[in-house]
Amino acid sequence: MKRKTLALACLAWCLGGTVFAETKPNVLFIAIDDLNDWIGCMGGHPQTQTPNLDRVAAQGVLFTSAHCAAPACNPSRCALMNGIRPFTSGVYLNPQPWRPVLPDAVTLPQHFMAGGYDVRGGGKIFHGRYEDIASWHEWFDSGPTPPLPQAERNNPHSRAGGIVWGNLHDTPDSEMLDYRMASWAVEYLQKEHEKPFFLAVGFKRPHMPWQAPGKYYDKFPVEDIVLPNVPDDDLDDLPAAGVRMARPEGDHAKVLATDNWKYAVQGYLATINFLDGQLGRVLDALEKSPDRDKTIICLWSDHGWHLGEKKHWRKFALWEEATKAPLMWVVPGLTKPGTVCETPVDFMNIYPTLADLCGLPVDDQLEGVSLRPLLADVKADWDLPAITTHGRGNHAVRKDNWRYIRYADGGEELYDRNSDANEWTNLAADSKFQTVKRQLAAHLPAPTDEAPDAPRDPNVKRGKQKQKQATRKKKSQ
Repeated sequence: MKRKTLALACLAWCLGGTVFAETKPNVLFIAIDDLNDWIGCMGGHPQTQTPNLDRVAAQGVLFTSAHCAAPACNPSRCALMNGIRPFTSGVYLNPQPWRPVLPDAVTLPQHFMAGGYDVRGGGKIFHGRYEDIASWHEWFDSGPTPPLPQAERNNPHSRAGGIVWGNLHDTPDSEMLDYRMASWAVEYLQKEHEKPFFLAVGFKRPHMPWQAPGKYYDKFPVEDIVLPNVPDDDLDDLPAAGVRMARPEGDHAKVLATDNWKYAVQGYLATINFLDGQLGRVLDALEKSPDRDKTIICLWSDHGWHLGEKKHWRKFALWEEATKAPLMWVVPGLTKPGTVCETPVDFMNIYPTLADLCGLPVDDQLEGVSLRPLLADVKADWDLPAITTHGRGNHAVRKDNWRYIRYADGGEELYDRNSDANEWTNLAADSKFQTVKRQLAAHLPAPTDEAPDAPRDPNVKRGKQKQKQATRKKKSQ
């Protein structure tokens, strides 16, 4: 499969070249952390307010079925930024440093550096603990989140176990890390540029803690919050591995026990709305810039997020809520404003697409292909699946109307999303669908072909004790 996809990518580059006739285009590369489909234009939640995310979608192509390579920050970003899948690199989980196992990998920004671009980045692009400073001409650290007021820390409606949020009340926007991130990007976009630029803007919200100034919380009165629809028997037809992945006795049980479901949803919606405002500041700066019509916008989130669906919270799962995330492209001269692509794709295609559109070679390390055909025509033929991996041996395939999940122990799930958009009915054991299941499973690696787990970071506990100990030791020196 890899040989086929690389051949297609190279063909696309040879036939297409850069989409700009005379000069290389700029790239505004916008990464958002932990954002699912709770965006107005994606319809994930009826109360969300995201005018600026909707604004990007209205300017170009919105992919409504785009999927991460892994539903966790580090492996997702490692795969996207290096063009190498988790089951090739062995980077499956968060506490696995990626550079030691990919010492020769050319990251996406490094590829643009070699192509003559001025490459700047800030915020969260790679997983923060494993930021690759060598990938940038300049790197901007957007800093910490302001502390939660004491009253909120004592508020029983500001956390449920490890799910944490909080109303920052009168804290000004300017004290928020994503405000600083946007300000840095705005300043750069206001400058004159002698070379084409690759500007990576990494927003850290709506990653937990879901903290935002009070005016954003006020837009979503908790008594009016609409909760996800979760049937009581939703896990009854799952294999044992699926139930373990859902962990209903974990976060979901704590949210219910503390009567905090509506408060948690309020926090997520408020944080999304705050993030959307900071995105708007960056978009305004680009629109006022002479570079507006020669700048590609690529906007993505590293994975989705569950807020109780499948009795699960966070990412760390292989259902739609965890694997699907926003993907938007604005390519002057190629994309048509306000178009929607429903074809399932995955984020392995971002690296080769940007290289293709900017006239850079497509390296043979890449395991994705250029999305140029779909950017030009959202109905174009596309026969490649979207594949997501969570831990060695656990995979999901999205193709056409199907989701197929295979766990390391052989457990399976199959959903027909045309008739079951919520993935409530597992068809894996139904004899009528065995051919479909085999066809989807053929896209997955054989267990013997999967890379072993990359070494774990010794400073990351199976918890955070070692990290705390290291911090105390450093402070005492």
